[in-house]
Amino acid sequence: QVQPVESGGGLVQPGGSLRLSCAASGSISSIHYMGWYRQGPGKQRELVAHITGGGSTNYADSAKGRFTISRDNAKNTVYLQMNSLKPEDTAVYSCKVVAVAAGGIFAHDYWGQGTQVTVSS
Repeated sequence: QVQPVESGGGLVQPGGSLRLSCAASGSISSIHYMGWYRQGPGKQRELVAHITGGGSTNYADSAKGRFTISRDNAKNTVYLQMNSLKPEDTAVYSCKVVAVAAGGIFAHDYWGQGTQVTVSS
């Protein structure tokens, strides 16, 4: 079983920065994709940024220029550096990992529990 665990959320003032981490634990054969999603109050969950096994990245328009996704393959960890935060960035941020578990054949989606990010003065 693969279990992503997020950390790094919290309360920050507008214009501030936060760095989120998501570490995938368990018996993992390979990770194909790691992504950050968020769900704000009364909103649907949306993709923020993702990074593939090959290192290709993709960002939501709202994240471009402010957020940076990176990955430490040795630690099975993905990071999201968030700068110039705005109140509209307030949401629960969740990590999705697409991985093949040890002994498995097919890749599956695994979700973390989420971490709250609140941007407020």
